[in-house]
Amino acid sequence: MVSIDEVARQAGVSTATVSRALSGRGHVSAGAKAKVEAAAKSLGYVVSASASSLASGRMRNIGVLVPFLDRWFFSTVLSGIASALMRRGYDITLYSLTADRAERRDIFDTFLRRQRVDGIIAISLELGEEETELLVGLDLPVIAIGGPNPRLTTLTVDDVAVARLATEHLLALGHREIAHIGASPEFDIDFHIPTQRRQGFELALADAGVTVRPSLFEPADFTIEGGFRAAKQLLGRPGSRPTAIFAASDEMAIGALLAARELGYGVPEDLSVIGIDGHELGEFFRLTTVDQFPLGQGERAADAMLEALESPDEEAPTHRPGELPFDLIVRGSTARLPA
Repeated sequence: MVSIDEVARQAGVSTATVSRALSGRGHVSAGAKAKVEAAAKSLGYVVSASASSLASGRMRNIGVLVPFLDRWFFSTVLSGIASALMRRGYDITLYSLTADRAERRDIFDTFLRRQRVDGIIAISLELGEEETELLVGLDLPVIAIGGPNPRLTTLTVDDVAVARLATEHLLALGHREIAHIGASPEFDIDFHIPTQRRQGFELALADAGVTVRPSLFEPADFTIEGGFRAAKQLLGRPGSRPTAIFAASDEMAIGALLAARELGYGVPEDLSVIGIDGHELGEFFRLTTVDQFPLGQGERAADAMLEALESPDEEAPTHRPGELPFDLIVRGSTARLPA
């Protein structure tokens, strides 16, 4: 194996400079850093994780708690975290937290207490008081996405405001018969995001003087298939049909677009559809959405974690609800209601 001494000789610098340049700890001039990186690459030198952890007292590994690994939103946030941490030489260890209390307890009582991680990022998980206490007791930096949790540093999107923005867009286009595809109780877990989005929807209607009609609500499971089935229910009922659908996720909105097409409705000529998330398929389907930049959420969580690790003696600022950005992206799935 190539040694750090060989890299130092080829780069013409000290071994201490090589260590600082490749670890990201300590000041190194841009020129010296470039020489070290070039020498390490040409020699095939890789920093030893065990030696680095012994020298620094760190594992250079971040634990990530996530409720789902097979959902687009969570995998995209995770991708942002992984990319940002890998650029700084950190690995990640994934912990999938299900609703099973015994499995969750094992993760908090056993896996996280092994001290194999330098910090923990929790993605859209509502942690109970006991779980929060266990995390705090680890004496490691913890960053939560999707709080709020008053005892943890949190990065939060205001889901009520997000839903209001989506609904207000439809109202501004003249729509009053607006249906909502949300979630059934079994999918309304961890911060009750579907409930908050329904609240934002209903508040926007109330502000516009539009009566909320329970018949224009249909639950689904935040998948394309679920949105497809829900939209077919809404559009296939006898009587007046909605002129617009607000789906609480882009995947359900895409399902609604496919259902409308199958039933012979033109979008946006006969039906406007809007979602939330900023899904990568949104542009392909010309879907109007409120983008909450999930990739950026992951990157910001990683940056906050690195800041906490690099400034351990300074109290990390608690990120307030609404700090994470969101933006209305208007495409071809919404249009003004014909006069």
